[in-house]
Amino acid sequence: MTEQTSPAAGSDDKKISPLWKGVLEYGPVVLFFVAYLRLKEQSFEIAGTSYDGFIVATAGFVPLMVLSTLALWKLTGKLSKMQVLTLVLIVVFGGLSVWFNDERFFKMKPTMIYLIFGGLLGVGLLRGQSYLRVVMEEMMPLNEAGWMILTRRLCAFFLALALANEIIWRSVSTETWVYFKTFGLTLGMFAFFMTQAKLFQTYGPEDPDQQG
Repeated sequence: MTEQTSPAAGSDDKKISPLWKGVLEYGPVVLFFVAYLRLKEQSFEIAGTSYDGFIVATAGFVPLMVLSTLALWKLTGKLSKMQVLTLVLIVVFGGLSVWFNDERFFKMKPTMIYLIFGGLLGVGLLRGQSYLRVVMEEMMPLNEAGWMILTRRLCAFFLALALANEIIWRSVSTETWVYFKTFGLTLGMFAFFMTQAKLFQTYGPEDPDQQG
């Protein structure tokens, strides 16, 4: 979900072309996918330790993601809380995978991201609030009822993605999981928002009195 914006403290909003924004947000993921496909059958000896292609691709992905996120912040003057949290988890779980030479840590990263996002939205719902509104209101104006409905749906969807990732990485090959992470999760998120078109129509700002 590399896709929401919220002003960073002390920063002014800047414009960036959609092309560059897309390159910075999705470029590292695409490069990780390509690197893995090229290196998956190889093994690398470094300081007496053997690393497979997945770990090497992960070792390249983490700093690349850091650099692209910093570039995005430099060009736009802002990062969303979700982008910052995602980057932190990438660094932590990617770093653990490389440090311990264990791909399981990196495979668990999407699970943790979706559990945290879903959990935060759930806490807001229990308090009668939509935390989603805080980070996405500028992109998708909805009335209060619309935000609560969308938040409930996205909370459930995040938890479903977390469960799906756990099932898949534990039961299929690494290559299949890489395809799932690169394309399945991205397309799943896109499909989710496409299916909310009716909600955006019904609960847009022009219909502030609509109730769900």
